[in-house]
Amino acid sequence: MPIRAQTHRFAGRNALVTGAASGLGREVALRLAAEGARLVLFDRDADGLAETAAGCPGSLCVTGDVSRAADVARAAAALSPITLLVTAAGVIGPTVPLPEVEEEAWDRLFAINVKGTWLALKYVVPRMAEAGGGAIVTFASGAGLVGNPIFPAYSASKGAVVLMTRSLVAGHTAQGIRANIVCPGPIETPMLRESFAQAGADAPAREEYTRARNPMGRFGTPDEVAAAVLFLLSDEASYVNGVALPA
Repeated sequence: MPIRAQTHRFAGRNALVTGAASGLGREVALRLAAEGARLVLFDRDADGLAETAAGCPGSLCVTGDVSRAADVARAAAALSPITLLVTAAGVIGPTVPLPEVEEEAWDRLFAINVKGTWLALKYVVPRMAEAGGGAIVTFASGAGLVGNPIFPAYSASKGAVVLMTRSLVAGHTAQGIRANIVCPGPIETPMLRESFAQAGADAPAREEYTRARNPMGRFGTPDEVAAAVLFLLSDEASYVNGVALPA
């Protein structure tokens, strides 16, 4: 059953959500808007952003590439002050053993997942500090905590996000900034379906293998992950900082 917003925890707050055109980024954006936040929605998919914006009254759409500094800086400056940040932009990358990953694919994966997260932090954190603080949730993955033989390069990129975020906490908590990491398991999103599709004829077997590894016996839903993200952003988590939360 979908989890519905019950409060207006974020009324009067401005938030930036990267990767807002689909999947988990879209779900987080919709939930934030339902709870009173005004949003800057960032993605390179303009059509997808427009669909998300339709459910987020008063939101601003910024189309751009999360791995380009100028684009991210534009998003960070679109609304002031930004006191909530969610970095949901990401890609799964190649699902092959680590020695078989091509250099170009590795570079693209890290440009989006790691550099893209860093750029959002680079341009938002100083503004957040000037505003007296705020809350950040970066997106990693369960695969970034324990590794995964199916997509080892993706695991490496998400492990980097975890430690980057924890390093940020060590340097900026005194400025009133909290930062936590949500680490989704297999969630019913286009990214999960893409990871299965990469297996070609073996896609059904890969899906069954992934499902069998999950003690809950099913894949999660975007609203379940969004609920964890909104908790970490909210004042209810005021003493939660630097946590990598598996969902």
